[in-house]
Amino acid sequence: MERVEAELFTDRGNDAVVRLPHRNFPGVLIQGDTLSILRSHVAELVELCAAGNLEEAREAASLLHADLDEKLQRYTDALEAYGIRRPF
Repeated sequence: MERVEAELFTDRGNDAVVRLPHRNFPGVLIQGDTLSILRSHVAELVELCAAGNLEEAREAASLLHADLDEKLQRYTDALEAYGIRRPF
C-alpha cells in the first residue's frame, strides 16, 4: 500500500470527486458497497433481458441510468466549480 495526498473537490460522500497525484483530471471515488450495488443492478438488467422481460428491464435500466446521471452531474459540477474542463 502506498500513501498519497489527493485533492478533494467535493464532500467526502459515497461518490467523492478526487484527483490523485500525476493525474490530469479528477475521478470519482465509489465506495465498495456502492460499486457492489451498481454491479447488482447491471446483473439484474442482464437477467431481465435474457428472460425477455423488457418492461422490467426498461424500468431497471432507467433507475440505473438516473443513478449514473446523478454521479456524472456531481462530477461535472465539481469540475466546473474549480474551472477544470471536462475530459469528455
